[in-house]
Amino acid sequence: MSSAETRSILLDEPIVEAPHKVYPKKVDGQFRRIKWGIQFATLAIYYFLPFVRWDRGPGAPSQAVLVDFPHRRFYFFFIEIWPQEVYYVTGLLILAALALFLMNAVAGRIWCGYMCPQTVWTDFYLTTERWIEGDARDRVKLDESPWTRDKIRKKVSKHFLWLLIAWWTGGAWVLYFTDAPTVVWKLATFRNGAFDTYLWIGILTFTTYVFAGVMREKLCLHACPWPRIQAALTDEYALNVTYRYDRGEPRMSLKQATAARAANLPSGDCVDCSQCVAVCPTGVDIRKGSQLGCIQCGLCIDACDSIMEKIHRPARLIGYDTEMNVKRRQCGESAIYKPLRVRTVLYAVLILGVVGFMSITLATRDDMHVSVLHDRNPLAVRLKDGGVRNGYTLRFANKKAAARSFTIAVSGVAGAQLEIVGVTPGDKGKAVIEVGPDQTREARVLLSTHGAGGSKGQAPVTFTTTDAVSGEATQVTDVFIWP
Repeated sequence: MSSAETRSILLDEPIVEAPHKVYPKKVDGQFRRIKWGIQFATLAIYYFLPFVRWDRGPGAPSQAVLVDFPHRRFYFFFIEIWPQEVYYVTGLLILAALALFLMNAVAGRIWCGYMCPQTVWTDFYLTTERWIEGDARDRVKLDESPWTRDKIRKKVSKHFLWLLIAWWTGGAWVLYFTDAPTVVWKLATFRNGAFDTYLWIGILTFTTYVFAGVMREKLCLHACPWPRIQAALTDEYALNVTYRYDRGEPRMSLKQATAARAANLPSGDCVDCSQCVAVCPTGVDIRKGSQLGCIQCGLCIDACDSIMEKIHRPARLIGYDTEMNVKRRQCGESAIYKPLRVRTVLYAVLILGVVGFMSITLATRDDMHVSVLHDRNPLAVRLKDGGVRNGYTLRFANKKAAARSFTIAVSGVAGAQLEIVGVTPGDKGKAVIEVGPDQTREARVLLSTHGAGGSKGQAPVTFTTTDAVSGEATQVTDVFIWP
């Protein structure tokens, strides 16, 4: 049994904190403005990005960002990803993880505090709640008051707007998977008959409303795995929202602190106003040290700075700092900050490496793909004239939005003749195959030698596929087998 549990039993205190509703107070300041900016930017991108157009030519979708399941494509502005290129999605996931690790190594859980979708939408919902019901004290009074017409009006208005936000959030997500203006028009005119569209909008509306409106900080405290993981990825140099108790303790009221200082007695800058707790969206008292519930949003810094300004004491009694620096200042030593260290440099190098590799592969990839598969049974056939025939299956992938013609040539086997089953030779006897726009096609290819003799065993054979218009060529290699 831990010491905390033993103490709770001896003092007849509950081991687990009783559930309670958190009423964050409104605050203004530097970090609040940063949160406003990030919230506005992220929500604007999420809601309006599906309506951004990008011209890809005739017959191609014009939505800048689109996950096209029917045609198995992912479009991101000038980038087009095929199912075979799923490794790019893997690369994006690796980049996201490395960026998260880097942010954690530099400044703790700043992702949680500023960019996490749960944080952004919860803040959006809180803003709506304050607009209708007032600040923290007004909301507490409203919840404790009996049900009246005014209370019902405010509660109904709040939940109606919450549902409206949730509905638009769910609808916006669906727009990334189909043409946004078309779907919006069909939904607005009640002409959309696709059940799956309504189903996913309903599911996402429900989850947004529950997560951002009902669960709020409880999702961060009890469901999110990141607070448990990030402790293993941090070190003593990572900046976190820190109460600088070397300045703040011993804490006491302003009146007591003034009297103590007049008598040359110890007195800290903290006046125990609890404003840092009042503005915290998860109800954390940062003066108790680093805690699981702290999302590093910095709102407690703004609240404390406003109090310090009023009582004419230096700002940043709470700030982004490290526990090590607090202890160093207590010992009369200077603070140490190391944003560049092995951990952060390694993460940055890995990020640049992955970005560089993906950029190079994207810039040099082909818009056509050819693969070859040798017949397995039989591997080779002896012809009447003593020659040998091998069969192959060539698969062509045309990644452009226009039909293309490819000529096929073969090398590696002297005197071999190429025949494509069902395809008549084109000009100058060349084998030509047509592949439709944004399509794949398989061709049965026969390669024959005539006359007795020839090598025994096998020899490499190369198929060269050339675009009849651009001249772009692709080569694939297999073997020719003599029985």
